[in-house]
Amino acid sequence: MTFHRYDVVGIGNAIVDIIGRCDDAFLARHKAPKGHMRLVDTGELMGIYSTMGPAIEISGGSAANTIAGIASLGGKTGFIGKIANDEFGRIFAHDIRAQGVAFSSAPAATTGGATSRSLILVTPDGERTMNTYLGVSTHFTPADLDAELISGAAIVYLEGYLFDSDDAKAAFRTAAQIAHGAGRKVALSLSDSFCVDRHRAELLDFLQGGVDILFANESEITSLYETADFDAAAGQAGQHVELAALTRGAAGSVIVAGGQCTAVPVHPVAAVVDTTGAGDLYAGGFLYGLARGLSHIDAGRLGGLAAAEIISHIGARPQANLAAIALQSGLKV
Repeated sequence: MTFHRYDVVGIGNAIVDIIGRCDDAFLARHKAPKGHMRLVDTGELMGIYSTMGPAIEISGGSAANTIAGIASLGGKTGFIGKIANDEFGRIFAHDIRAQGVAFSSAPAATTGGATSRSLILVTPDGERTMNTYLGVSTHFTPADLDAELISGAAIVYLEGYLFDSDDAKAAFRTAAQIAHGAGRKVALSLSDSFCVDRHRAELLDFLQGGVDILFANESEITSLYETADFDAAAGQAGQHVELAALTRGAAGSVIVAGGQCTAVPVHPVAAVVDTTGAGDLYAGGFLYGLARGLSHIDAGRLGGLAAAEIISHIGARPQANLAAIALQSGLKV
């Protein structure tokens, strides 16, 4: 791969997370499917917010979390996402730049909607349920792309959640063309099985030729290929992309490359506090490893380590330096 200014540049929803605890009965009252992300309007958002307990506000968004994880490992990163000219937009921009991430997206006029936010409800078992108001993110278009940032990255990482609008789909295709034209790799996260259900045909079409590296968890990959057989789904993924990293929760992950599937064990964690961002940080560790020339297995180990750190506390951004943890654990960085 030719010289690159950035290891990874992410493209996704710029979201401020509002995280609180609840029980399963609270989810049932608000008809929120446990363990998944659903889109809500401002009325639903405020209905949940007004009845939930104490919460903390942290800048989030799936791809942005991944990029923050790569920065914590010492990687050079950038992020492209749409924010509004409002308080949440200023919070997001400050937080991601404070992580050392290049972020130059200009705030959009508030007439296009407010900055995205997500109410993340964490149940006692550590599972997270997301209720997301996308706001201005739904207006993401190819015009919001930064071609210089994209062409300067070894890997361009696309967030599947952003695939919900036609303009954003066009932006994904444009970003992939820019990246491939510069000799770069394109990675995609499927993000959520409900997202896959909504866009299965278009995602499969985009995978073939548009994507080099695929990230998915077990429910997402089996949903994509409409099978209950994980091994069969993994095999089909291997036919569509050159590399797939598939997470299986406590069972670790499976790396699919060159027709071979290799299991990588989970990194140990003392207690699961909050699974918010586990897949995002796994992708961060994995992509950092790839960008730095590590083997697929070593990259998978870094992904597992990053995921273990994130599920040990509330919130989807690292609270400890991931590079230091990796060195203490004897992993390559």
